[in-house]
Amino acid sequence: MALKTFTGQTMQEAMAKVKAAVGDDALIVSNREIKRKTLTTPGLYEIVVKIDDNSKLPKKDKKNSFGNDVMLKISEAAKEINSISKDKFQNNNLNTNVVEIKELQKEIKEITNNMKLLQATVWDLNAPRRDNLIIPPEFSEIYAVAKNSGMNKSHLDEIMQLTLKHMPVKMRKNFITIKRYFNTLLKKMIPIRHEKELCVGDKKIMMFVGPTGVGKTTTIAKLAARYAFKKHKKYKVGIITLDTYRIGAVEQLMTYARMMKLSIEAVVDPDDFSEALYKLKNNDIILIDTVGSSQHDKDKVDRLNQFINISTFASIDVNLVMAATTKYEDLKDIYENFSILPIDTCVFTKLDETVSLGNIFSLIYNVKKPVSYLSIGQEVPDDLMVADNDYLVNNILKDIK
Repeated sequence: MALKTFTGQTMQEAMAKVKAAVGDDALIVSNREIKRKTLTTPGLYEIVVKIDDNSKLPKKDKKNSFGNDVMLKISEAAKEINSISKDKFQNNNLNTNVVEIKELQKEIKEITNNMKLLQATVWDLNAPRRDNLIIPPEFSEIYAVAKNSGMNKSHLDEIMQLTLKHMPVKMRKNFITIKRYFNTLLKKMIPIRHEKELCVGDKKIMMFVGPTGVGKTTTIAKLAARYAFKKHKKYKVGIITLDTYRIGAVEQLMTYARMMKLSIEAVVDPDDFSEALYKLKNNDIILIDTVGSSQHDKDKVDRLNQFINISTFASIDVNLVMAATTKYEDLKDIYENFSILPIDTCVFTKLDETVSLGNIFSLIYNVKKPVSYLSIGQEVPDDLMVADNDYLVNNILKDIK
């Protein structure tokens, strides 16, 4: 048994040297920051390990043992300092040295932060190689959480590179500060289309397109109720359905329209569409349901352009509806194939059916189109919210402890 000292400009570098030299058969005796990193000079970290040559761990247990030993040693140190603090308080009684106790409490907080730092470092050393991007240990946890949320790896790496370039070094010392920084950064990367009140005499036409089964019809019913009844300013709402292929879809919208006493028109071809718009021109808002189709069915997607290009009394906003349960690669494929239409905003449904929203972030980050609405459940009209980047980012980062 022997003690061996390793140093590095970062804690990660020192840990890597430990792992390379002695593998996982080492217990960390101490670790400390010898020299703090500045803008002009590198830092210096020291790790002292105890090497037991007789330790023969099974290969499959080495990774967990290394991490557990690190955490055990730091945890024991934290408990010891905590115990000393309590003893001082009890022994000094009325003559308590407040300054000493505050210093000890400060050390406890630093030890706790180091526990998270080393835990993240252990995760980082055992993670797959990330090309040329070196993730500092203090970012390892947030990197893992963002990646597990479904965020595209190349997007995440780009964000990490920007963060490492622009985030002040002092802010990296605290996990709460790091999370706040990422929270703010990601929110700025999600464009939102905010709802605007219509001016007197203005008209709004909204068409909803997208694959089969994503919830376009239900979303339209929720929006119709929102505009007609839920908002402070009540609007006169009309509905047009182009989805005459599915009897169920037409009947569903007809039922909602009857319940809300809204005008509704069913349309088969562009000529009928022009006539239906004319019939509903006295409405403030007209919502248009379309037939769902595979993004690869180019004939159906192209046919929608015939309706969009008809001359009307107001421009048609095209809203691409997609399910949050769809992985990023498929969301991208859907967007690319529907983008032959003049897409204005994206609407995401089924947020109640998934816990991972990084895929939504990556799509918006890639296509730079704003999000307008989020469907968060099946209830009409309650489970619809105006898009909110706080909501999206908080859900992406919610697993960070």
